[in-house]
Amino acid sequence: MSDAPGARPPSHGYGVCMCISLLIPVLLAAAPRPNIVVVMVDDLGWQDTSMPFHETATPLNARYWTPHLESLARSGMVFTNAYAAGPVCTPTRTSLLTGQCPGRTHITYWTLHRDQDTSRKRDRLAAPDWNLNGLTAEDTTLPGLLQDAGYRTIHAGKAHFGAHGTTGSDPTNLGFEVNIAGHGSGAPASYLGTHDFSRAGKTGKEGSSVWDVPGLEKYHGQDIYLTEALAQEVLPELDRAVADEQPFFLHFAPYAVHTPIMANARHLDRYDTLHPREAAYATMIESYDEALGAILERIDDLGVRDNTIIIFTSDNGGLSAHARGGAPHVHNAPLRSGKGSCYEGGVRVPTVVTWPGQVEPGTRSDVPIVTWDLLPTLLAASGTTIPGDHAVDGRDLTPVLTDQAGDFPSDRVIGWNQPHQWGAPGPGIEPFTSIRKGQWKLIYFHDGPRFELYDLDADIGETQDLADLEPQRVHAMARDMQDWIEETGAQLSLDTSTGNPIAAPADALASMTP
Repeated sequence: MSDAPGARPPSHGYGVCMCISLLIPVLLAAAPRPNIVVVMVDDLGWQDTSMPFHETATPLNARYWTPHLESLARSGMVFTNAYAAGPVCTPTRTSLLTGQCPGRTHITYWTLHRDQDTSRKRDRLAAPDWNLNGLTAEDTTLPGLLQDAGYRTIHAGKAHFGAHGTTGSDPTNLGFEVNIAGHGSGAPASYLGTHDFSRAGKTGKEGSSVWDVPGLEKYHGQDIYLTEALAQEVLPELDRAVADEQPFFLHFAPYAVHTPIMANARHLDRYDTLHPREAAYATMIESYDEALGAILERIDDLGVRDNTIIIFTSDNGGLSAHARGGAPHVHNAPLRSGKGSCYEGGVRVPTVVTWPGQVEPGTRSDVPIVTWDLLPTLLAASGTTIPGDHAVDGRDLTPVLTDQAGDFPSDRVIGWNQPHQWGAPGPGIEPFTSIRKGQWKLIYFHDGPRFELYDLDADIGETQDLADLEPQRVHAMARDMQDWIEETGAQLSLDTSTGNPIAAPADALASMTP
């Protein structure tokens, strides 16, 4: 670990400064490395909490019950402009592990089976030759680097880092010493222990399924919810790490709130006025919060809370295009659309960071951050070096977390790239590249092509496209987007009539301008 940002040595002469400099290595060696907990809930929307990540609470916030997340937020920093690396799961989950944007890794869509393209068909466009298999054992990862630095690395829940039939389907090949119920699939067959968390148990059909959750056989036949079982399995691992006096990195990734939407009956009474599907969804939200509470309580009981960094976030925006109760595309309001979409409902996510002694409790930040920022932040906090041959797109968030945000670029380009058609229709659910720079967001829709421009400070719901009113800004941001594409190697969709990539954004805009 390093000295607190902004600290200045006392001006008492060269001799005192030299003494302090000689002591620093000793102090760093003596300082315990922080434990790290990353809670990445699946498909958790910006509004899927009882605490607001907007300026004020909304009716959706009032619907849900997440007291443990509220408590966590009071002890740390709430980010109102936090983003997932992509609008679907695998790109974000692999971005956490690599510190790289999906455009660079070419893991731009969700994976399942080795060499299988999961993209849906679309007229005029096709997906490029993307990384169908996700991460492999050869990749440099956050847990691998932490394990090499002496951390006990623990994964629990949804992995979805690599396709079935590849080394990346097993988290222990990616740097995790312990794997609890993680594999190459991104959803469970069932959330119920009485179903054995399996398709056969849920449907009565014989035979195994790729969606069956592995490694939880001890809970088969029991009246237990999957999120509860995962939390129960994590607690002894924390006990062992602390007993061994070993710093730990826990990646807790409940499969909830991903489909299938299935109620945890123990919580249903609280939501008896809601649409039945929405009531079931609300119990899934309460269940992740209950698991978070169990982990926080154990960390407190072990006496290590004061030396533990805790990050709570999601892998993409909330599901809204299908499978929910009521009208579609409104479950993240005031954000537009949801999972799979280029709009804010697809990529903006709830995020809280606590770091005792560094992050002031009860603070909020509107600095835009993104998933790939977490790797450099956590490696810096743990004193772990990033290998020189590993490109990192993220920025160390320590200045933001320690109230030194003036040292952090407020107008950097954050880019998203999904040259794929997702499975459900809806606003913004089509192949796209987009960037955010400051308050402005430019979207390049690959089919057309066409551009949309939004001022997110004035219009968080992306209701007014300003592209025609701000042509100079569109041209400038299209150039920024093209620079980002060239820097990262991000792939664009293929034109099915030629088999070639569509035009880069600035080039496309130039051809569209009279």
